[in-house]
Amino acid sequence: MGVSFLSTAPSLLPLTATSTSATRCPTVSVTVRCSKLEAEAADGIQFRRRDILKCVGASVGLELIGSSGTFVQVASAADLIQRRQRSDFQSNIKGTLYEAIKANPDIIPSLLTLALNDAITYDKATKSGGPNGSIRFSSEISRPENKGLASALSLLEEAKKEIDSYSKGGPISYADLIQFAAESATKATFLASAILKCGGNVEKGNLLYTAYGSNGQWGLFDRNFGRSDTQELDPEGRVPQWEKATVQEMKDKFSAIGFGPRQVAVMSSFFGPDQMTTEALLATDKEVLPWVQKYQRSRETVSRTDYEVDLITTLTKLSSLGQQINYEAYTYAVPKVDITKLRL
Repeated sequence: MGVSFLSTAPSLLPLTATSTSATRCPTVSVTVRCSKLEAEAADGIQFRRRDILKCVGASVGLELIGSSGTFVQVASAADLIQRRQRSDFQSNIKGTLYEAIKANPDIIPSLLTLALNDAITYDKATKSGGPNGSIRFSSEISRPENKGLASALSLLEEAKKEIDSYSKGGPISYADLIQFAAESATKATFLASAILKCGGNVEKGNLLYTAYGSNGQWGLFDRNFGRSDTQELDPEGRVPQWEKATVQEMKDKFSAIGFGPRQVAVMSSFFGPDQMTTEALLATDKEVLPWVQKYQRSRETVSRTDYEVDLITTLTKLSSLGQQINYEAYTYAVPKVDITKLRL
């Protein structure tokens, strides 16, 4: 039984005989079968299936172009181009950070704390601070609460040189770089856990993380790409010394930025190099204890869903505190194409 190709064409495609010079194809009576093309025309012209597909494709394309306004065409095209530019640049950034972290896995805890300390300077009352890259300044990275983080910053400075060398839309901001390094570091810990669950088998661990992991939950985090660097230091006294802080001090600081005991518990890996020691301290607080237990149980499961998704959600909020995201950042001009001059 024959299958009509034209019966599957969108309704916007004129199926009756029309006079148009754009398609440059004679009007014929056509039946397209899976194994055979039959064409009957008054002048006896025989067409191959490829010829028919070309004509139909051209007609559909022209119909779509003609049905849209000029402004919509230009705006949509520009938006798609910018999205592609940002997506490609972001993918390259992640590749650079992945290689840097892979070569220096011991730096992961410091990268996490670096991102936390840069972001948690946010003050709701004055709407100042936040993940603005101020921690890059020597007089801020040398503060007591940032002790031991200089090596993480140095690694990112080297990564920045490489990233800026291939960027077509200007240098990456430290504000973006620090938070995206935290994303890459967090993903590295998730993947390492999957590999450990597979007895150290890297291939199986990668498969496990791909199948059950949270890699698809980073969409909103990735969209917040376009932070600006501040040119001033953030005020002192806004960041606790986590290794000396009490649980109450941690809760008070998180409460000041709109977070609660749940977020304190899920961010335990960001407070220092030893997550288990930090969680033991957090478990002494009756408000934080249930969340610590919840996330510890979650980490024992195959998917680790509760822990990983809540951590991603918290980091996403933390990494955008008080920031005006420029969604056109890192885009660049491309040669214009006059579609009226295209030869179809």
